[in-house]
Amino acid sequence: MKVCGIVVEYNPFHKGHQYQIEYARKNTNCDVLVVVMSGNFVQRGEPAIIDKFHRAITACKNGVDLVLELPYIYATQSANHFAKGAIDILKLANIDTLCFGSECANLENLKEIAQTSVNPDHLHQTMDTGMSFPKAYSLLTTSMGPNDILGVSYLKQIENTNIKPLLVQRTSNYLDTNLTPTASALAIRTALKNNVSIGEQTVMSDLLETSFHPWMERYYPYLRTLLLTSRKETLQNIFLVSEGIENHIVEQAKLSATYDEFLNRCVNYRYTANRIRRICLQIMNQITKEEVKKLPPLDTFRVLAFNSKGKEYLHHLKKQGVRYCSRFASVPYPYRKMEYTSTLVYTSVMEEPLRQSILKKEIEGAIFVK
Repeated sequence: MKVCGIVVEYNPFHKGHQYQIEYARKNTNCDVLVVVMSGNFVQRGEPAIIDKFHRAITACKNGVDLVLELPYIYATQSANHFAKGAIDILKLANIDTLCFGSECANLENLKEIAQTSVNPDHLHQTMDTGMSFPKAYSLLTTSMGPNDILGVSYLKQIENTNIKPLLVQRTSNYLDTNLTPTASALAIRTALKNNVSIGEQTVMSDLLETSFHPWMERYYPYLRTLLLTSRKETLQNIFLVSEGIENHIVEQAKLSATYDEFLNRCVNYRYTANRIRRICLQIMNQITKEEVKKLPPLDTFRVLAFNSKGKEYLHHLKKQGVRYCSRFASVPYPYRKMEYTSTLVYTSVMEEPLRQSILKKEIEGAIFVK
């Protein structure tokens, strides 16, 4: 049985994602297509604009057989940790091919970089120091795109395994905010934020234009209150807080009336926007260093949605002794607690009917998509 895996956020699901699914199926001739998907918060340190259940259902309606959840603690970290969590889950799902997007479209080049000791999380900083890279690196531009950095991270994680990489070149610029027929997820999110119609750029158009999730600005009063009222020791114990960064962000919170102003003030030569957003996310969800340190090994995956083919494959995995959870109550407690806490925060700014609906789905079983 051939099984292809993809690491996704689908924030939101758009035509580029459809293309990748079709490309993966065509070029692997897989029997089952499995994705591991970020939950209600994503790697940029922001809330997903559509909850994970709607995104999982959309994926299964558009060619995916099985959607697995990337636990919150991995979904909201930098490339190296994000990739480790995702690939660990796909290894449990027994995939034999990993399909991922790339800006450079040069698999051999990415493999050569992956074989170095460089941490993908610090590629840009390493470049600034003038450290030499493999000759293949010169084929890239002066900076790597986000998908290539993730690609290097994935390749590091599948070294010494039987998983084969399959690269698909991006059809749009990740940072392009222009709304074109092949618009990126960022372009779609930007259009929504600016109240611009997204037309048919994504199969989730109707849902997004009527009930997409509020942006980070809605959480800012809560975040600002936490920053200004928490004891210094409390902030220092929060996961990802280090190097005295808590002093910096507290000072900027005092001066900033809006989230955008706050983020702009926080970013400098030392702290990137992504780092600030991820730290603030851990503060909002009150995730402590000790809590993360005590997390058990990731030896079980949670199923969010599946179709009939995915159901058959789950039965196959069960016979192989693979541990998975189709019910929330079966998720190992430390991970379950973190997911429910983050969902409480995620839904805190929503209207009560929608809030209750998502909280109910969180504790229910996986969704079967016909």
